[in-house]
Amino acid sequence: MSTDCADPQLAQEFVQFAVEAGVLRFGEFRTKAGRASPYFFNAGLFDDGAKLGRLAEFYARRLLASGLGFDMLFGPAYKGITLAAALAVELARRGRNLPFAYNRKEAKDHGEGGTLVGARVAGRVLIVDDVISAGTSVRESIALIRAAGAEPAAVAIALDRQERATEDGRDADYSAVQYVTRRLGLQAAAVATLDDLLQYLRTTRDTTLAAHAAAVAAYRARYGVAG
Repeated sequence: MSTDCADPQLAQEFVQFAVEAGVLRFGEFRTKAGRASPYFFNAGLFDDGAKLGRLAEFYARRLLASGLGFDMLFGPAYKGITLAAALAVELARRGRNLPFAYNRKEAKDHGEGGTLVGARVAGRVLIVDDVISAGTSVRESIALIRAAGAEPAAVAIALDRQERATEDGRDADYSAVQYVTRRLGLQAAAVATLDDLLQYLRTTRDTTLAAHAAAVAAYRARYGVAG
């Protein structure tokens, strides 16, 4: 399985949107892996109707052009729930009405019970998330989808960081997205990648933003993976 190649123009539009929305920020940040990162992507800041709707447009455009086959959407708790719901609305608006479902973190012991909410999980399932940091939520989603008798088909994310994953506290020779495609056997589609972000910084006329290009390039050189 492989990562579906992004549309360069769409990717540049998305990076610009993320910067203008304040979702993509530059400075000094500490990642979950303990790395000092010169940028930070926080999809939780797509926090109003206009920004969320625009984000869903980017996902939809990316997926409709990708050729990936899927019959329904699945949003891992918690961020994936909002993303899958917004994407379902946008795909329906574009003529592709699909069911969606999501999971609870804890099983409900009353009413319908269980951990799955929404449409019956069936067929080829697309997992929708913001980024893949360690692959944990994807593995959990795969287990839930298979337990329901369906097929996990692909993963859609907003940004592929293209940096080495960590394994037992050490850098691995693959990224979290590559882990999903190579080890878990799913296809993946990202709206944009770290390389797209670098391209944006290197070509923008905003000198304040352009000043961050060298630090981001150095981070990519130190922690990045090929492809």
